[in-house]
Amino acid sequence: MSGPGISVVICAYTEDRWEDILAAVSSVRAQSRPALETLLVVDHNQALLDRLGKEYKEAGDVRVLANAGPRGLSAGRNTGIAAARGEVVAFLDDDAVAERDWLLRFAEAYADPRVMAVGGRTEPVWASGRRPDWFPEEFDWVVGCTYRGLPRGRVRVRNVLGGNASFRRSAFDAAGGFATGIGRDGDKRPLGCEETELCIRLSRVRPDAVLLIDDRAVIHHRVPEAREHFRYFRTRTYAEGLSKALVARSVGAGKGLESERRYATRVLPAGVARGLRDALLARPGGAG
Repeated sequence: MSGPGISVVICAYTEDRWEDILAAVSSVRAQSRPALETLLVVDHNQALLDRLGKEYKEAGDVRVLANAGPRGLSAGRNTGIAAARGEVVAFLDDDAVAERDWLLRFAEAYADPRVMAVGGRTEPVWASGRRPDWFPEEFDWVVGCTYRGLPRGRVRVRNVLGGNASFRRSAFDAAGGFATGIGRDGDKRPLGCEETELCIRLSRVRPDAVLLIDDRAVIHHRVPEAREHFRYFRTRTYAEGLSKALVARSVGAGKGLESERRYATRVLPAGVARGLRDALLARPGGAG
């Protein structure tokens, strides 16, 4: 196998996602370019830790670990990074499945030694079977997915998106791990942006670093029924604002809000125009 060895980290916190976790691991095992290993990091849930330990007891390619830090996604990822043996560490959400060439696309990008991080495209899998009419594609980030307005192909970006991302190990050596106190911890508001802060920090200590998104590296992310309603939409967007404020406080408003300015001045106005056009054409969801 040519190219870097890739360790895949999947962070889990609840038994409610048991079938999703097994599906995520299975999708990694089915990759056209095999992973070096899969690390399942359990966030302060002894019952889930024991159950996964039994499930993969005989598996040589899967290791089950307890989050060694404080409760939360950032510390869980840092636990996975510390234990990983690969030159590249990839992250997959515990309620997502990766397409067969997911790791292949990541590995291809790392042929360039300047590349320090590579992300991919995340497609929503709606619990109801279809996108709600009122839910605009420009806001798919609300449910952890790639939104309309992101550039297509393999392109340079300010930051990758955490549920479908990879980093060269030397990136963590240079910039450190994910900052705790920014991302989700399982109980509080649905915060995020920990990967944004890390990517900005990485670019500061390594100005030559190249960060990419390759939209051929695809995963499919489950959107539960509760997240298809406006109540969750409102809560999540408010939490995102809090997260952006924390990032801006940490790294400065210039870089911290660079992509968000483009989103607010280009992507959202284009979305409004599309909605008005759809409303005039009597298409479902246009006015919404």
